[in-house]
Amino acid sequence: MEVTIGQFFFVFALTLFAGLSTGLGGILAFFAKKEEESGVFLSASLGFSAGVMVYISLVELMSQARTGLAAGYGSLAGGLFAVGAFAFGIFATFLIDRLIPEVENPHHVRSGSEVCHAEHAQENERAKFGRAGILFALAIGIHNFPEGLATFAAGLSGTELGIPIAIAIALHNIPEGIAVAVPILYATGSRKKALLYSLLSGLAEPAGALIGFLFLLPLLTPTLLSVLFAIVAGVMIYISFDELLPMAETYGKHHIALAGVLGGMLFIGAGLEFL
Repeated sequence: MEVTIGQFFFVFALTLFAGLSTGLGGILAFFAKKEEESGVFLSASLGFSAGVMVYISLVELMSQARTGLAAGYGSLAGGLFAVGAFAFGIFATFLIDRLIPEVENPHHVRSGSEVCHAEHAQENERAKFGRAGILFALAIGIHNFPEGLATFAAGLSGTELGIPIAIAIALHNIPEGIAVAVPILYATGSRKKALLYSLLSGLAEPAGALIGFLFLLPLLTPTLLSVLFAIVAGVMIYISFDELLPMAETYGKHHIALAGVLGGMLFIGAGLEFL
């Protein structure tokens, strides 16, 4: 599959935007004491991101995967192939999630109460916070790598899927940036270091896109692209139900999270009609 220089820079810019949104989480960590206000924002944005991801996965990506695979293998075999690739995406993401130790898992984002405790921590506790922040950055980097591949595959198909997926991933990277920045901030007292580490943890996404470009592109055919769409759908569904929705419930009230989900679905459903 041939990709122009313009397409490459478009896809790379999407993944860079999505990955570096962890830096916004790092900035929000500076105001983590305002737990009620930040909780409402994070709950709504996480729900919104989940709604976008679920809608795109089930309505757009799986539809394109089934259509593409049916053209080569027939309706029944192509449909089963798409479901199998979808299941593979879910299982692969589950394995990555399980391989990250629970205490370093990016799903466990620090709350405002934990931040307040950190502010009064002793020197040895601050050292532990510093080590935790570095582990969070590494764990989130591993966690974000397949998302870079997902954005890469979607971006190759054009703006219709690439932009909405990049926005959804960017929104869900915000609390991951907080997970990195909070322990670094209270271990070192340096906002620059907290922001730097949160930004670096997001660079795994453009790295994933670059790996996809170098190794997958020479093999990329319409059939393989359809398979990738189904795998990406599985990855995004797992992230939505295992990470985004539980975190949205944790950060805010149930109805705020639900409003975010429904708003995300309606927003992306209408938006796709204009792209």
